[in-house]
Amino acid sequence: MTDTAIAWDTYSRQRPERRPVNSRGETTWFNWTQYEDHGPGAELLDLPAEGRVLDLGCGKGGNAAHLASLGTHTVGVDVSHVQLRAAGQRWGEVPGLELHHTEAIAYLQGAGEPFDAAYSVYGAVWFTDPDLLLPVLRERLRPGGRLVFSQRPPVEGCYGCQASYIPRGANEDPLLVKRWDYEPAVWVSAAH
Repeated sequence: MTDTAIAWDTYSRQRPERRPVNSRGETTWFNWTQYEDHGPGAELLDLPAEGRVLDLGCGKGGNAAHLASLGTHTVGVDVSHVQLRAAGQRWGEVPGLELHHTEAIAYLQGAGEPFDAAYSVYGAVWFTDPDLLLPVLRERLRPGGRLVFSQRPPVEGCYGCQASYIPRGANEDPLLVKRWDYEPAVWVSAAH
């Protein structure tokens, strides 16, 4: 297991489970932010009916399950076995949902049919070198396909590869993962 997978397994154990229903009483919903019932929804992906969508860093699978419940074929990939196990336990019976335990680039290099959209909510797009990820992702998106992702704003002057720390026990050092922080214009330039 890679250090990155260990870090995300540790993070998963610290995160609360998704609520059974949102404020509107829905059992599945899309959330781009860390705030409950906040922000836009899946419409940002501009998916065709019965489209194919890729969740890069699906975590416990709530967003992916929501898209599958709308009739898309949704593929979620994550390096954390703990998070994927939780996703499978809660969402494994949702038709159209496919979950893979792998790194984003490895999945994309072996993927077959192209995707209509890809997204990442504080996931693999933020934590994978964009110089490696974006070219292989571009090859897997259909012409006109969208990449949509969310991350926190970068700290002014701290651009490019940064360190992120995942806390562990009181007597243990935090786990380190790399993340890429850029202003939106830099992300757009990198994606082209």
